[in-house]
Amino acid sequence: MKLLRVDNSFINRSINDGFSGGEKKRAEILQMALLEPEIALMDETDSGLDIDALRIVSESVNALTGPDLGILLITHYQRMLNYIKPDYVHVMFNGRIIKSGGRELALELEEKGYEWLRPAEDVSEETVDA
Repeated sequence: MKLLRVDNSFINRSINDGFSGGEKKRAEILQMALLEPEIALMDETDSGLDIDALRIVSESVNALTGPDLGILLITHYQRMLNYIKPDYVHVMFNGRIIKSGGRELALELEEKGYEWLRPAEDVSEETVDA
């Protein structure tokens, strides 16, 4: 709770009852810390977080990640990856991984967007004509 900067009053509150978006995310990370899974799937954890909450949640994820916990982090934005440095980056399109790389791929995506990765067979006439 100290790592996540969670107030002790959380102990007496129902799960997510009256929590802000940032408090909900921190409560989820706290649950993850307590449950000690081998792998955690975190889907768009940065959604709804303000700058301070994003930093706190990211620092907590970094502190928990290690040889006993692997994280699969799903995000659409680079901002969380400014704090959490991924070992691998994969881009999915229509349920398939179409590009993999290291941290540099996330930066390239931030610069170029996703369109350059779109498979040729999925490019519509509308896109070609534009």
